[in-house]
Amino acid sequence: QVQLVESGGGLVQAGGSLRLSCAASGRTFSTNNMAWFRQAPGKEREIVGVITWAGGNTWYADSAKGRFTISRDNAKNTVYLQLTALKPEDTAVYYCAADQETLRVGIVTKLSEYSYWGQGTQVTISS
Repeated sequence: QVQLVESGGGLVQAGGSLRLSCAASGRTFSTNNMAWFRQAPGKEREIVGVITWAGGNTWYADSAKGRFTISRDNAKNTVYLQLTALKPEDTAVYYCAADQETLRVGIVTKLSEYSYWGQGTQVTISS
């Protein structure tokens, strides 16, 4: 059974930091781009950032640039999202997802391009 399991969420004060992890099991995702999305209450799920399958390139939404960093350890089949300088508006459930295509050239940001999803981890930022 293929699973993506996020962890590391929690309640922190504005300005704080968190490190989210996404551990994959059931198959390797070393040849899939991986992405982080988030969904705030009453809002649509939005992309936060993407890391290419070899880890050499990343892309971030404007809201994440300069504050969030995606990394991956293919040996551990794990992707990370480092969150810093957190704001109350970052409050959301954060999901990791795997690109449906392997060895993709380039980066896609549409939700429909991602076929494997974790259950999400809640991040709450207090003001």
